[in-house]
Amino acid sequence: MSEKDDPMHLLPATTHSYLFRATETLAEAIVADDVPSRYAIAHVAALQAAAALIAARTDPVEAASRAGRRRPWNAWVRLKKVAPELSEWADYFAAGAAKRAAAEAGSIRAVTAEEADEQVREADRFLAVVEESLGLMAHTSQATPLRHDRLVG
Repeated sequence: MSEKDDPMHLLPATTHSYLFRATETLAEAIVADDVPSRYAIAHVAALQAAAALIAARTDPVEAASRAGRRRPWNAWVRLKKVAPELSEWADYFAAGAAKRAAAEAGSIRAVTAEEADEQVREADRFLAVVEESLGLMAHTSQATPLRHDRLVG
């Protein structure tokens, strides 16, 4: 494969940056000690993965020309526009945005341990889906065993 045909070479630098940050943020979520933080950090990792795909599929010239004319879009709305095949993922994470905000605000009742564990697993799966959508090899999952299982045992 020539350098030109390598998917990594064809992706914008911002895509690489968002993927790296998503991976780092997901690792942080996995080891987070408290439930609200685990949920919120995992949700942010999913947002970063979405941003990577949006950056890869959005024409930078078109995006710049529209920047001053329209209200900014929610990442999940934009993801559905540039990657309609990921609409179910966008809906799933959009539905958790209010819980993430409450968790970030310090609410200890915003989410349960099970919801936090699910958010970590789903963010991990979503990152793999994004990587594959970009023509990259999906990362090896780090989200198992579940954090909740280690705390309850």
